[in-house]
Amino acid sequence: MSPLPPQPARVDAPVAPSSAPATSLRGHRSFQAYWLGEATALAGSSVSAVALPVIAAMELDATPGQVSTLASAMMAPAFLLALPAGVAGDRFSKKQLMVGTDLAAAAVVTVVPACWATGTLSMPVLYCVALLLGALTVLHQAAAIAIVPELVEPELLPDANAQAMAAFAVAGSAGTYVGTAAVSLLGAARCLLLDSASYLISAWCASRISTVHAAQHSAVPRIGMITSIREGMAHVLRDPLQRPLVLTMAYHAFAEAIVTTYFAYYLLTELDYGDIGLGLVLGAVGVGSLVGALVASRMVRRLGPGMVLLVGFAAYPICGIPLLLARSGHGWLITLVAASAVKAVAVTAAASTQRSLRQQLCPSHLQSRVQQTSVWLVAGARLLATLAAGAVAAVVGVWAALLTGTVLLLSPVALLWISPVRQLQVMPGATTALPAQISRPMEGGGDRVH
Repeated sequence: MSPLPPQPARVDAPVAPSSAPATSLRGHRSFQAYWLGEATALAGSSVSAVALPVIAAMELDATPGQVSTLASAMMAPAFLLALPAGVAGDRFSKKQLMVGTDLAAAAVVTVVPACWATGTLSMPVLYCVALLLGALTVLHQAAAIAIVPELVEPELLPDANAQAMAAFAVAGSAGTYVGTAAVSLLGAARCLLLDSASYLISAWCASRISTVHAAQHSAVPRIGMITSIREGMAHVLRDPLQRPLVLTMAYHAFAEAIVTTYFAYYLLTELDYGDIGLGLVLGAVGVGSLVGALVASRMVRRLGPGMVLLVGFAAYPICGIPLLLARSGHGWLITLVAASAVKAVAVTAAASTQRSLRQQLCPSHLQSRVQQTSVWLVAGARLLATLAAGAVAAVVGVWAALLTGTVLLLSPVALLWISPVRQLQVMPGATTALPAQISRPMEGGGDRVH
């Protein structure tokens, strides 16, 4: 591990720009190691996302109920453990958490091919693997997302998040395609060895990281888990900029999950586009996500973060209208492909922007807890939305569920429109003045939460 630079680290406010701030991420070895490791692990996880359902359905003859249970086991840790993981991310070294969770995940994944080789693989084994991987992923992400402000200067955060999301978009798509081919060539169980190897590579890359602005954990008094969670949530709820950002993400997640619950089902059954049509639409989403990540920083500099967020969230319901009007046929399929690509560009640019904005607004010792507060709300919203989508579809049909989700996607746009976030013209770095009517709780002595 390379030694830390001698710059002092502040724990009570976002890190100020250095006297000679960097102007580019080119040649930034720690950040390159970071995104390379995270992208590699994501590609491996995408392989597992293809292989695990195949193992369950094709090799273990799982029932629909068992497949649903397996999916729930993958999702549940994000809701159950997000807040405690945020405390751990702020309390311990983020770099060590990343390395440790990667190594543990590599070991957990190998259980499936080992049990398959010995003839002991069963659905309970898959449930346990899914739960453990989900828990390790939550803990890893709590550290991995919050460590970015410790790697780069504040003025480079938008570029750093945009480049990372671009790499993740490529890795996720490549992993899915590689996983599909590898399942056919190697078998589903053996494919998980690729995922295990990706975690080992990610752990090695994380060990090469050297933080520029490391939070001094020893300077933060050790308080109870519940109190620590409340401190992070209180910071979000009291901050006039972060509160609407986090609530917008939660509202968006709820409405989006209603749509995505039946998106593929509707394309395959009602519109009869088949696997090729679905693949074209999903491929357009991947390409759009990559483009959105690449242009996010440029859009922020030209339009301002407030407008990028507003346009990004507004694009989702607008680009969802063609799905409601679509009929079978190549013309409508082309329209859906184009709409999906445009939507992905706008939404990814907005997602990158809101992450950078929240990271710049948050004190270093609260980064993980604030991030995981958002993760917890989003995960909970998605779980509720899945139930709501099923109820609506059961009563009035799948198209009505899609319409409901699309209409509800207007709520995040309205929330941003009436919030002070819309007025932001530049990223509020340490030396940037906020709009005059915004009074930040962090800056008032009586309302400090840290």
